[in-house]
Amino acid sequence: MISIIISSADAGMLAQVSENVASTINVPYEIIARDNSKGQMGLCELYNTLAATARYDILCFMHEDIIINTANWGKVLVENFINHPEIGLLGVVGGSYKPLAPSTWGGLGISNDYANIIQTFKYKKKAPLVCYRNPHNVRLQRVACIDGLFMCTTKKIFSQYKFDEKTFKGFHVYDIDYAITVGQQYKVAVTFDIQINHLSEGGYNTAWMLDNLKFQEKWNNILPLNIEGFTRQQQIHIEKVSFKHFVGNLLELNMPISYAFKVLWKDGYLQKFPSLFFKLHYYVLKLKIKAL
Repeated sequence: MISIIISSADAGMLAQVSENVASTINVPYEIIARDNSKGQMGLCELYNTLAATARYDILCFMHEDIIINTANWGKVLVENFINHPEIGLLGVVGGSYKPLAPSTWGGLGISNDYANIIQTFKYKKKAPLVCYRNPHNVRLQRVACIDGLFMCTTKKIFSQYKFDEKTFKGFHVYDIDYAITVGQQYKVAVTFDIQINHLSEGGYNTAWMLDNLKFQEKWNNILPLNIEGFTRQQQIHIEKVSFKHFVGNLLELNMPISYAFKVLWKDGYLQKFPSLFFKLHYYVLKLKIKAL
């Protein structure tokens, strides 16, 4: 029923998640994993390659640093796709607003995240954090993008939509890009019936930012994605906060501030949010002058 696809960087973690799956899934399954510890393949290429060999109708792309806490989650997953044929991609973390500014799977400033995970911290001295956000008290929540720690689709949909290995050759934005790709015809959703413990926190670096810039250029004709239905004023606020956070990331990564100007001009801020465009342009200009 379910083909689980994993890019592995740690044999011990792969063994742990394999044992966890065996004790919790409770439907026929296979694990298709490949050692990618030296980064031999980008995730898009690796996922496309491994998924092509899958035997079962449901494909589950997952990280190896997770523990699935829900018993019989395989049955839950199968029933979701049977009962909701409009859904093309399912995860456990996502956002219902994808802004123009380079970002993760959601915007900042007004809550638009939905999640059912426990976040464990590997690199920070912090206690595990229960991340459960389901303000509408639903079992399924439609979103714009999901996080790649756990993302499931069907073989039929995968035959229509592959990961973009030509554009994204590394290990970033494969998830949000695939979500928007599938979302052109199907709905993308977060399920609250499956809880996952994520054993390490995410981070960002220059490679992540460069891939995000490619992503924005690829999709700027349809961004922002406002699945949540925010008002115009709410959108402007999210776009402002998200853009300033993006600029902060540039500075933290010691990347040229010129990238911010390129995003403003290329991503359609002038056409979609003209008043905000001039305010953000002035904001970046002040930062550039200050740095001289």
